[in-house]
Amino acid sequence: MAGGWARDGAVQDQIDDSVTDAVLLARARLSSGESATHCADCGEPIPERRRAAMPGVRTCVTCQTENDGARALSAINRRGSKDSQLR
Repeated sequence: MAGGWARDGAVQDQIDDSVTDAVLLARARLSSGESATHCADCGEPIPERRRAAMPGVRTCVTCQTENDGARALSAINRRGSKDSQLR
């Protein structure tokens, strides 16, 4: 049930669009091709098991964990609150 000017299901559409954007972003970040033998960030060797599990990997687990901590921000405001528009 939507209220005001929104049609029925508008909130769920916003949620679906946000999830779709996050999935597409995650897929775009996946590596492909041949894996590197040494980390591109720190130069440490990448274990064979990691290279087999993640084709196209370029970083070790430690560096990838640090890189994953930096989140990409979306410029699209789907939250609908005035506070989110002030960011």
